[in-house]
Amino acid sequence: MPPQVPSPLRRLLPLSQTLAPAPLLYLSRRLFSSVSAPRPPFTRAAGIRPLVCRGQASRHHLRRGNSTARKEPEGMASGGGGGGKDAGVAFNKMRAEGRDVRKDRSMELKNRRANPISTTSYVQILGTGMDTQDTAPSILLFFDKQRFIFNAGEGLQRFCTEHKIKLSKIDHIFFTRVCSETAGGLPGLVLTLAGMGDEGMSVNIWGPSDLDFLAGAMKSFIPNRAMLHTHSFGVEHSASSSQSTEATVTIDDEVVRISAMFVKPRYNNEARNSTDINSKPGDTAIVYSCELAEIKGKFDPGKAQALGLERGPKYRELQLGNSVKTVAGRMVHPSEVLDPPIPGPIVLLVDCPTQYHMHELFLLQSLSRFYEDSSCQTENAKKVNCIIHLGPSSVTNTVDYQNWMKSFGTTQHIMAGHENKNMEVPILKGSARISSRLNFVCPQLFPSSGFWPVEPANGIDLEKNKSTSFQACESVAAANLLKFRLRPYAQLGLDRASIPSLFSYEEIVDELISEIPEIKEVPEQISKFWQSSVDQKNALAPAGKHMLMVEEPWISKDSCLPDILDEQGNLAKFQDDSSLRESVWRKRPKGNSETPCCVENATREDMEITFLGTGSSQPSKYRNVSSIYINLFARGGMLLDCGEGTLGQLKRRFGVSGADEAVKNLRCIWISHIHADHHTGLARVLALRSKLLNGVPHKPLLVIGPKQLLRFLNAYSTLEDLDMQFLDCRQTLKPSVEELLGDNATESATTQLENTMFAPGSRMENYNKKPSSPKDTTALANLKEVLHESGLEILYSVPVVHCAQAFGVVLRAKEKVSSAGKAIPGWKVVYSGDTRPCPALVDASRDATVLIHEATFEDSMKDEAIARNHSTTKEAIAVGTSAGAYRIILTHFSQRYPKIPVFDEEDMHKTCIAFDLMSVNLADLPVLPKVLPHLKLLFKDEMVVEESDEVLEAVV
Repeated sequence: MPPQVPSPLRRLLPLSQTLAPAPLLYLSRRLFSSVSAPRPPFTRAAGIRPLVCRGQASRHHLRRGNSTARKEPEGMASGGGGGGKDAGVAFNKMRAEGRDVRKDRSMELKNRRANPISTTSYVQILGTGMDTQDTAPSILLFFDKQRFIFNAGEGLQRFCTEHKIKLSKIDHIFFTRVCSETAGGLPGLVLTLAGMGDEGMSVNIWGPSDLDFLAGAMKSFIPNRAMLHTHSFGVEHSASSSQSTEATVTIDDEVVRISAMFVKPRYNNEARNSTDINSKPGDTAIVYSCELAEIKGKFDPGKAQALGLERGPKYRELQLGNSVKTVAGRMVHPSEVLDPPIPGPIVLLVDCPTQYHMHELFLLQSLSRFYEDSSCQTENAKKVNCIIHLGPSSVTNTVDYQNWMKSFGTTQHIMAGHENKNMEVPILKGSARISSRLNFVCPQLFPSSGFWPVEPANGIDLEKNKSTSFQACESVAAANLLKFRLRPYAQLGLDRASIPSLFSYEEIVDELISEIPEIKEVPEQISKFWQSSVDQKNALAPAGKHMLMVEEPWISKDSCLPDILDEQGNLAKFQDDSSLRESVWRKRPKGNSETPCCVENATREDMEITFLGTGSSQPSKYRNVSSIYINLFARGGMLLDCGEGTLGQLKRRFGVSGADEAVKNLRCIWISHIHADHHTGLARVLALRSKLLNGVPHKPLLVIGPKQLLRFLNAYSTLEDLDMQFLDCRQTLKPSVEELLGDNATESATTQLENTMFAPGSRMENYNKKPSSPKDTTALANLKEVLHESGLEILYSVPVVHCAQAFGVVLRAKEKVSSAGKAIPGWKVVYSGDTRPCPALVDASRDATVLIHEATFEDSMKDEAIARNHSTTKEAIAVGTSAGAYRIILTHFSQRYPKIPVFDEEDMHKTCIAFDLMSVNLADLPVLPKVLPHLKLLFKDEMVVEESDEVLEAVV
């Protein structure tokens, strides 16, 4: 059952969308000793108060057409831009100021009582990263009353949602390394757990001392209500050799004993430059041993009777392990009447990420008791039942590694690292299914089918090491959700029952046609009007009149878009009681829909927009969180926002090698605001780019974002080389950038800034109480160079109404000269970020070629949009219409719209709905609105879900 949540507004969006940044509260415990003391119960931290005292309330279901906002949110007085009827562009002022953070609270840690005679236990492969190779696979260690996860890379939440793995049941998270590859999904996971139920949930997080660096970095954006309980261990190992005679014991209870062994890379001077000899903290790898409690031998009544014991309480005492006396006074010990105990199963998790770690791994003395080689045997030698290898195939396929594996004898080895064959089956089956359907209907917009051919990745030679034999090691390749059962003992071994069935693109298309027979003709229809558009474009004479496509009747119908600012038909007043300029908000005539010159003369190598994430708040089954890739082809590319899973989406769209090329050729990453669903994929992309360009002359990547983002990046850079240069969004406002570029500088930057609605002192300024940092002249010079290399005339940020330091962005390409010698203005793309409708964005969107605007809610949920400072579908379209944008693309949809949002068809005459992995080429903009009716046919039977039930299933 979903949790009882007292406030319907609180259930509206998970925590990553609802809170402004605030300090992180966390507990840290260091473990040095190899002998673990009894684990004390976790109690509420002293001095930390609960969030608020709330009464019980019934669960409010969110239904289409019904608002769940029962009263005006706090801080939204009607006179201050609140929810009054006279204020058309109402917004939550407290949220915009960053003052909507509620009181601190202490989330109780789950303290489930362990069951020493667990009836069910297994380890399971969670296949995150297996297909796209962007993260390390996660491993689930399952007991009846306890759950452990090893590694939490990006996409873990989305994977668990897909396969209905309940994250709320997780007690502990362990990391084999602390880096973006293994821990990229941790921030989102912590936020999701913190937003569950009335008081939220927390989880114990374990890792080497490097974990403290990650916790420190997360302080910059994790809210104070998301308590992080970190347990770092082995500090002395991080500064010395990994050699140790004993492992560090982390968990030791009635069910399992988990120990950690350290492996640090050893670089040779010949292999690395002298400056690279000292490894980063995030390079330390951990080998975990999970030893289950042994099972006592079966009691033999015959032996007891032979020793002079009669049936009775003494039998029970012997079964409990206590010695008893016979009538004759002889002491009988349990070992005399019990069969030999059954050793508890043992599982090793080995992460050997590079060949530089292999030497230290092979010399680990704490592993010697698990070897079957007699020369390494000790009196405490134990048999390992299963070893899960997390290293990539480029390491585990080497002869040296294979020979080391043989040291464990007949142990079952599971190779869970990156293998090329894992790419054959997409891990996110639901996402691949919808991608395949969209690709069938319109391959022009959806070139990715969810499947791609196996290709050599990351320099791996498929023919290399072919002579290596896996048979001597009893090895199997990991499969998604493959289990190795540990209890009951009779079922010890591999269990493939949970592995999802294989499926192919052809099967998905056949299923679609059987469900919707009329869809079979749609691809041909789309191809015809697509080709018709191309033919019309080619037939246009240079001096001829623009020929417009004949649109569908429902598209040609007059729209009934209301004025954004006024629901009563009158020009509204804004917060400073000044009327907005009529030219800003005046609707453009419907007949003024001529195709812009930049589109008419576009080639397919000018610009393409790929949507890597179109959902809000947290990753879901069908939509990833916010990220947009601007492909400039030969001139590189840019990312606008970089939510969790951005790299994985790039690999799903372009393949492994194609995504690597895209990352290497990035010119700039622009982040709209500090909410986690817009930036937590950034570290993974930056770390991969640094790795790919290692040894190649290059410049640091320019990252433009709000000031708080720099604190995160600086703290995180202690773990991994990010190789970036930061520029504050406030230094990229239009006046500053124009002054930098030396164009249109006749009016002073100060005067221009004061004339905006966000001028200092105005009631609509972007609330930031601290003075801005001095301008980074090096970063500004880099921006100028980036614009030149990217073929852009300008890039500037626009303050918007969402939270403190929230921005939109404008990109405008340089003009070019046609074959006839005519100057053609460059295209203009505007991205809103998260925002309420605001005049500054309308001004910035004037005559935009494409406006990408968030549309989190349907039109009937305006109260919720105001409370969260988001926009409704109609409001987003009205912004683009008022600004005269040629095409409007809506994105950032609430999870209550898992596949297609609710919208009014009459509003969509020049609008398109964004889907994950959709690619919109500049040359295809004229036909973009015509595709929507055909896409609707795909989802004709889809309904709005109740508060993202699919996501709740995974976390409740």
